[in-house]
Amino acid sequence: MSAELPVDIAHLLQHAGVRQVECLFPDVTGYPRGKLMPAAAFLAGQELRIAQAIPMQAVTGEYSYDPIFPDDDPDVRLVPDLATVRLAPWAPADQPRAMAIHDCIELDGRPCAFAPRSLLKSVLARYAERGWAPVVAPEIEFYLSAPCVDPNEALRPPPGRLGRAEVGQSAFSLNMLNELAPFWGAFQQAIETLGIRADTWIHEVGCSQYEINLWHGDAVEVADQAFLFKHAAREVAIQHGLNAVFLAKPLPDEAGSSMHLHVSVVDRAGRNVFSAANGDEQPLFRQFIAGLQTYLPDLMLLLAPHVNSYRRFVKGSQAPIHLQWGYDNRTAGLRVPQSSPAARRVEQRVAGADANPYLAIAATLAAGLAGIEEGLAATEPISGDGYAHGHALPRSPREAWQRLADSAHARRLLGDDFVTGLLAVKEVEFDHYDREVSAWERRFLLPQV
Repeated sequence: MSAELPVDIAHLLQHAGVRQVECLFPDVTGYPRGKLMPAAAFLAGQELRIAQAIPMQAVTGEYSYDPIFPDDDPDVRLVPDLATVRLAPWAPADQPRAMAIHDCIELDGRPCAFAPRSLLKSVLARYAERGWAPVVAPEIEFYLSAPCVDPNEALRPPPGRLGRAEVGQSAFSLNMLNELAPFWGAFQQAIETLGIRADTWIHEVGCSQYEINLWHGDAVEVADQAFLFKHAAREVAIQHGLNAVFLAKPLPDEAGSSMHLHVSVVDRAGRNVFSAANGDEQPLFRQFIAGLQTYLPDLMLLLAPHVNSYRRFVKGSQAPIHLQWGYDNRTAGLRVPQSSPAARRVEQRVAGADANPYLAIAATLAAGLAGIEEGLAATEPISGDGYAHGHALPRSPREAWQRLADSAHARRLLGDDFVTGLLAVKEVEFDHYDREVSAWERRFLLPQV
């Protein structure tokens, strides 16, 4: 046993008979990538490296040839965050594994500018300079579907306890939540093993759509939990013959899936800086909201990163179409829930379930802090039907890409290298999508043109 790792971690791995460790990190999509390492090598602190471009791998498996990525394709080191070491609940019982989230570190010791976890940490460092720490809580929606072996076919709800598939209109139904009880029991056990602190579980509006709220906490820790939540949901679902689907709009006639982010900020004493001593709003609360209103449109590609993402923003669907704000108003892109002064927060409702949690949180926190630093003024809060204010967000991935490309503010908030890299990889993905011949074209154009 190496003295480089804490005794409790070495004991955990040895007591469980772990022979392999999943050394993983989130790529730009939020997908887990990494290497499988012998447990003995992990315990000995053996150095692990991976190509620098891997954090910016496209969903198609391709890479950008943008000059931001060197032609010699250098390595970065994978450095484990030992606080994330857990047993992997999806591993077979006779082949136990552990897992650990890693940071991507350049060989000269700098954090890799393309790694989402590094970006979030760099944003948090700006808060730390003020003696502040953001507090974040995500609400994650997703669908469970039957296996989808043919991508040309639509997703289907899975059969329940009596072999019958759900037909919808079951929002908040506990009976329908129980229809897939074996999955939920295994998933509950999995997230407990991973240390994911979940709050309420509900059946959402869509057919076989669900929402789980995570407890509020430190931004990196919460992003880690959201990342592992999605990883575990997919793995446990597969074990039960299901798909866990985090597309923003997986079915055309069903509700989209979001990842709402509740955000507050506390000082070193743990006091909410959005509230004054008498409980009133501090001016910087609306400045934070103003930062979201001003800068999130430029950062939309971090909140709605895929071609499917923009199908979710539909009028009248409780998905936002602008960044107006209001008190307890779910038709606004920014909602301020009713709460005590200590819990005063803003709910950012734009991010989809398909967003990388590290990037969605980083974009939200960077935009809000900029509003405070610049003393920006928020619009007046709205009431009633927020959809009457019209659509003010980018309507397509190409529009969002152009907003980011034209934004000097984005490079200031997120770093020049990261923005250049993100634009490059998204251009690869969108170009790939544009070459795809769709079912719509076959359905309508094939017989008529």
